Amino acid sequence: MQTHGEKVVTIDHVREAAARIRPWVRPTPIERSRWLSNDAGREVWLKLECFQTTGSFKLRGAMSRLAALDSAERARGVLTVSAGNHGLAVAHCAAELGARATVVVPRSASRAKVEAIRRYPVTLIEAGSSYDEAEREALKMAGETEAVFVSPYNDPYVIAGQGTVALEMLEGGPELDCLLVPVGGGGLIAGIAIAARAINPDIKIYGVEPAASPTMTRSLEAGRIVEIKEDETIADGLAGNIETGSITFPFIQRLVDGIILVSEASIRKAVASVAREDHLMIEGAAAVAVAALEDDRIEGRRVAAVITGRNISLDLFARLIEDGRDTR
Repeated sequence: MQTHGEKVVTIDHVREAAARIRPWVRPTPIERSRWLSNDAGREVWLKLECFQTTGSFKLRGAMSRLAALDSAERARGVLTVSAGNHGLAVAHCAAELGARATVVVPRSASRAKVEAIRRYPVTLIEAGSSYDEAEREALKMAGETEAVFVSPYNDPYVIAGQGTVALEMLEGGPELDCLLVPVGGGGLIAGIAIAARAINPDIKIYGVEPAASPTMTRSLEAGRIVEIKEDETIADGLAGNIETGSITFPFIQRLVDGIILVSEASIRKAVASVAREDHLMIEGAAAVAVAALEDDRIEGRRVAAVITGRNISLDLFARLIEDGRDTR
């Protein structure tokens, strides 16, 4: 698993990642949601990655990559691009490991996430008006410097790290028939699918995207990664096109049963409903998995939704709660 060109990630790599990140990454709970179970007519479980250090699952992949750096690579420092959560995770991991880090974010990134990154001793660069523009700038910078580029998704170590979520869900947890996983660049669902299929080949795995940013859906329809024009979405962590040649895409083609698209209204409703019923503060990118529970394609009596993060600005969260009162 040394280069992107090998394009090989197995459950053995996921288990190696689990051992590698254990000193820094906490196991997160998986809890049955009674209200969602009642509403959906099936058992619904929530994998609460919102309780992870730095507030999202991204810590797993970032630490998997940075902890695997050799001394020469660590001395060169790391460079990454992020809509927010991955950059925050890389900043935290770099601080833990004593490595220099540069984080590139779009100027449109969540101010809550940007301010959290600023609390770490990193070089923070705001570039481009969108994630796509920021990613292009970061890749250009990576070609001009000696820093190790840490992709949020297009990296075998990152994918293996994200796959550790599935180990915790399926080994020693509830017996599950179906997994609902938010999809951006595909690192999380690729890692989860690799591990889950090895543990239970019959499990159903669905990705979830905002209908305003259906990048993976359109790429799967085309049979190749395509660039699309996106609309603004409250699920900012899932916005942006996918890097050409990303190794996540073939894993998703082969291992995932389908992608569910959810509306902005349903995402907003899910944030407010989870706050009201479960007393949890989650961001839009996490709420898509809850919004997807209404989709008719979901099979099985025991379904788990991955709640990927909590890093939503307080002002936006308050507005969504207030709006949710009007739709009860």
